Amino acid sequence: MAFKFLQHRWQKITLIVVLALLGLTLIIALFANSYFAPKLSDKIKSQVLKSSDSLYRIDIGNTELHILKGQATLYDIKLSVDTAVYNLKKKQGTAPNNLYELQVKRLVVSHMQLLTLYFKKKLNVGRITLNAPDVEVSYHPNQKPDTSKKDKRTLWQKISNSLELIKVDEIYLNDVKLKYKNYTGPKVAVSQLKELNLKATNLLIDSATQKDTSRFLFCKDVRTELYNYSSKSADGLYNFKVRSVKLSTQTRRLIVTGVNLQPVDHVTFFNKVKDDRFTFRVDSVVFNRFDYMNYQKSQDLDVARLAMYKGFFEVYSNYNGKLQTTDRLVTFPNWAIRNAVKAKFNIDTLDLKRFAVTYRQLNKKSMKTGMIFFDNINARLLNLTNGKELLQKNNIATAGLTSYFMGKGKLNLSFNFNLTDPAYGYSYKGHLGPMDIAEVNPATMPLSLVKITSGRVKSLDFNVHSTQKTSTGTVSFLYSNLQVDVLRKDYTKKSVITTLANAFIIKHDNPDDGSNAPRSAKVAFIRPANFPFFKTVWQTILSGIKPCAGVGKAQEEKFKKQSADDAKKEQEDLLKDAKKKKEAEDKKFKEALKKKKEGKG
Repeated sequence: MAFKFLQHRWQKITLIVVLALLGLTLIIALFANSYFAPKLSDKIKSQVLKSSDSLYRIDIGNTELHILKGQATLYDIKLSVDTAVYNLKKKQGTAPNNLYELQVKRLVVSHMQLLTLYFKKKLNVGRITLNAPDVEVSYHPNQKPDTSKKDKRTLWQKISNSLELIKVDEIYLNDVKLKYKNYTGPKVAVSQLKELNLKATNLLIDSATQKDTSRFLFCKDVRTELYNYSSKSADGLYNFKVRSVKLSTQTRRLIVTGVNLQPVDHVTFFNKVKDDRFTFRVDSVVFNRFDYMNYQKSQDLDVARLAMYKGFFEVYSNYNGKLQTTDRLVTFPNWAIRNAVKAKFNIDTLDLKRFAVTYRQLNKKSMKTGMIFFDNINARLLNLTNGKELLQKNNIATAGLTSYFMGKGKLNLSFNFNLTDPAYGYSYKGHLGPMDIAEVNPATMPLSLVKITSGRVKSLDFNVHSTQKTSTGTVSFLYSNLQVDVLRKDYTKKSVITTLANAFIIKHDNPDDGSNAPRSAKVAFIRPANFPFFKTVWQTILSGIKPCAGVGKAQEEKFKKQSADDAKKEQEDLLKDAKKKKEAEDKKFKEALKKKKEGKG
């Protein structure tokens, strides 16, 4: 009943013919698999050798080919550099800057049109998948980007005699282990990445795309994802972590999240080195219109807009550090832009959103740590570049920011930096809004042993023009009801000095009661060579704040003398107390000794 369709003779003949055809097809497929598999392997080897001008060679352990499925599986693949060819190209000046090596256990090519490849020389592939490959990239500064090469043919021109077209819809590299070696410095810098995934879409190499600059490595888009990267500095004092890195070559957008540079505790740190201790965190960094192709070729950085969101930066001054005797010009931004980075770079716009900056310093006299901080910083920096042709058009970098000093007083600040001036000229101006002066006690009490007991800032304005050696400008500091306590190192008040300071040294108001003309100051500050940039800026402004508060050189000298006299008197009082205490103890001892002798008698 179930096989009624086989009752007729023609049905049986049809079935036999179909089975025979299927069997013949299977036999042909099996034969083709065994025949074409080594052919495919040889074809790949010769093509890699030819297209790389013999620089690269590829070895393949085994190849499995399935004609009917359109799938090829390659095992134990190794892409390596022919060092003899590389050294020859290096002598000829045609060696590339980047070298690549690859090892992978298995590569799967799916939905491949093998007949089209064999008869029409067109390689059409649906997907290529590499699982857990080991990739090594080495950067050697062999040539500049514009170095001419003898063979100026495109990749398609090099392979066109063997293949008319190469098309791959998707390429997946999963769980990649990447090692990057940079040979630009005195020592080889090695970076290793894990948890790296790459996806490339629409790879096309033909006559139409051979010079298509919108494609990266002939792909319409290459997406890279890196997760949970971490490293440690060579001295073990810093840990560096990144939560994720994502790059799309089509959108030219690079996103980095969870950046964290964390030092060891300050006691361990300062016992080992004399440098200042830095902490840095940022939630996300976004590179917009990032020219990755140029960076990959020559390490040149070109970004239209770089944005950093929700960051924290702290400097802890090393209390075990030696006094700097070298010129600290290297800390100036316009010096760093011009000299610190050897590679060419251009950042048209740098935006900082919701940042906080903290500075900490230990006063060895009080053994207490002072702190100043700026909260909720929003800034925009323009024209950060060392490119000569760009500097000819515009040689001024600008920075404008708003923040809250000690979390309270709103500060507006702007800088201009001359990027070509031999004297490293720059200028800055700013305005600090109303706030209680007592908010600065976390800095003044530990570092200056001065406590602000009352006072209100009305405004602080400054406008300064500087070079690496001198700063000149104006400072205006308006305030009211300023009162201070001068402290000992245990924070107890020095009554005499406090009275002197409040009565004769400082002015309690600016402008004074009954006066409409506020005190302002013209500043002229000569920078000591060992002063870094921000210390120079602060000391220049401070040299204007002092006369606005009525503190001149004569008052400072008088205050220092009185402080010295007070300290001397305090020391004398301590010696007198100690002497009286000793005399009392001696008297008590003699009386006890006398009673003891009388008792024996």
